[in-house]
Amino acid sequence: MIKFYDNLKTDVGTIYVVADEVGICKIAITDEDWQMYNQQHQCRRDEERCSSAIRQLREYFCGQRQQFSIPLSIEGTAFCRQVWRELSRIPYGQVRTYAAIAASIGRPKAYRAVGQANYLNLLPIIIPCHRVIGKNGKMTGYRGSIPMKQYLLNLEGAITN
Repeated sequence: MIKFYDNLKTDVGTIYVVADEVGICKIAITDEDWQMYNQQHQCRRDEERCSSAIRQLREYFCGQRQQFSIPLSIEGTAFCRQVWRELSRIPYGQVRTYAAIAASIGRPKAYRAVGQANYLNLLPIIIPCHRVIGKNGKMTGYRGSIPMKQYLLNLEGAITN
């Protein structure tokens, strides 16, 4: 399937948005992530196809959008998809722990697997894996970086440091 992309410059770096014929299938939040993905898929630049997602992300970074309403093209295991659905239910400006996500999907001991599903999330920000933190409020792994995760949570008012 042909993949199309565009990018958006933000305070935390360039974000690459990738779409296929169904919807947005990838948000690359680091240059390294983008380069690896693009090497595999040889994406073609198409500003028009990605314009709605770029506009909504721009609004998010300006504090004008709390939810996204764009078609998504999501691939993953049944467990990952279950975790991602639960992540999508975390309200803007709030956080949950990995253990809370595991419990909410009926798998209370699967908090490490929840962490792995977060890592495999191809649509960060849209599917807000940055809203998941470690126990006791500890900032833990994020595909972008811990400072990026803190920036996003600060933007949303979920943390204030």
